Amino acid sequence: MAVTDPLKIIPGGLATVSTSELMAFLKDYTAREQVETIVMGEPKQPNGMPSENLPRVKAFASRLRKELPDIPVVFYDERFTSVLAHKAMIDGGLRKKARQDKALVDEISATIILQDYMNSRKSW
Repeated sequence: MAVTDPLKIIPGGLATVSTSELMAFLKDYTAREQVETIVMGEPKQPNGMPSENLPRVKAFASRLRKELPDIPVVFYDERFTSVLAHKAMIDGGLRKKARQDKALVDEISATIILQDYMNSRKSW
């Protein structure tokens, strides 16, 4: 997961949470912090077609909307974010062992998704 500062300038990694603990984490986090929107990665195949994970992600989003009805949940294309995350890790000088840390890759990917979403909103 990733969050941005209150001025919506800089996104950064927040945490990596297992799917089984995610709803409880989000409910706790939103009770403590002001959250304007939840941006979820929309899994797609490289050709733009929905991935096999999309039904599970949409089901979670539906549940999330019921649990946190005052916070909009939006989807944003997550294609190639893992590739970009690995590139950022290499460019940042992380060793191979660190680059194999799935939790770190997921957190960087979430940051990339949030940054791209924020950039798309600025162009509106």
